Amino acid sequence: MNNLELKNRDLDVLWHPCTQMKDHETLPLTPIKKAYGVYLEDFEGNTYIDAVSSWWVNIFGHTNRYINEKIKEQLDTLEHVILAGFTHEPVVRLSERLVKLTPEGLEKCFYADNGSSAVEVALKMSFHAHKNDGKKKRIFVSLTNSYHGETIGALSVGDVELYKDTYAPLLIETIQTPVPKDMSVESAREAASEFEKLCKNKADEISAIILEPLVQGAGYMHMYSPEFLSLVRDICNRYDVHLIADEVMVGFGRTGELFACQKANITPDFIVLSKGLTGGYLPLSVVLTTNDMYAKFYCDYNEHKAFLHSHSYTGNALACAAANATLDIFERDNVIEENRKISKYMGDKLQKFKELQNVASIRQTGMICAVELKGYTSQQRIGLKVYQYGLNNGVLLRPLGHIVYFMPPYIITNEEIDKMMDTAYEAIKLLP
Repeated sequence: MNNLELKNRDLDVLWHPCTQMKDHETLPLTPIKKAYGVYLEDFEGNTYIDAVSSWWVNIFGHTNRYINEKIKEQLDTLEHVILAGFTHEPVVRLSERLVKLTPEGLEKCFYADNGSSAVEVALKMSFHAHKNDGKKKRIFVSLTNSYHGETIGALSVGDVELYKDTYAPLLIETIQTPVPKDMSVESAREAASEFEKLCKNKADEISAIILEPLVQGAGYMHMYSPEFLSLVRDICNRYDVHLIADEVMVGFGRTGELFACQKANITPDFIVLSKGLTGGYLPLSVVLTTNDMYAKFYCDYNEHKAFLHSHSYTGNALACAAANATLDIFERDNVIEENRKISKYMGDKLQKFKELQNVASIRQTGMICAVELKGYTSQQRIGLKVYQYGLNNGVLLRPLGHIVYFMPPYIITNEEIDKMMDTAYEAIKLLP
């Protein structure tokens, strides 16, 4: 097997995600034979630093020895069992641990397969909880520039035109309220004031607000202050609106705390987790909510208030084994403190991008760094040029339009950070 052979076989049968397949007439696919640590390796021995953690999921490196061992142990015991009417030890243990680790008051876990599916769960739970209370609250609020996934409900509450506009006729009714313009407390207060105005007028119709705490991922890595979360939590309390925290991307240590909500010391009504939950190994997501929310669905069967939502692979035992192994590493290795040191080094390296005339700004929240470029149109596809330069120089960079960002696995070394960021620097410097 070689790179060319696998590329040709692929194009005969595969339709890749988030891809204009015609691009591959001139942009070769990159076949990967194996991976280890922060590196991906193709069939010809070329290696690439995974600067985007393979779509933000891989946090402790590829083929992590400890996670591998725990999945293999589970494989010989139980691979999967229906979670309706049955249970198993890995899912119970994982749930117990998540309840202890997430913000205080989140006591019940409901599992799905991926981030979008978990967002759907949270939206439906919110609507259904109000319905069980005899309230007609069917509108969801999200932030401008937000992204919450690709399924119909998740897409509906997003606000990135690139993903949403085509499917507008299919989507449910939502309202967008302004995201804070920047990371200042002042802009947080301004945005919160706008959300409160909306609640004053429509609280009897609004079921929940959903937001990505601190960083809007696919929304071009836009970042804002924790102050906004605190203010929104207070507004939701006063107007009987649920708060859904979509921590699919920012959860599990990305922001400098285990969960981004902890930066504001708040407890949402629902927290949505996926991506880093299994260390990047297997599909799994979870929605945690309060005992009060759970009680709204707890009744005799004939009252018909149960939450009838399911996925075939809910609480998959192998995925739970990977997730438990991931949490073991957090407990064993003092990951959050180490991440803060890595973040500091990344932040120091980020400063030199200010020297480049085609850089508009830089920003950072924890292990997420972003470089915003200026002076280009979308038709110039400068992100694609940065991507190609990165691959040619041993780094997987996957810009979001005019935003070049870094979100590497937590095990990255300073030397590897130098390689990753120096490559991006040279790529941006060479842009026309």
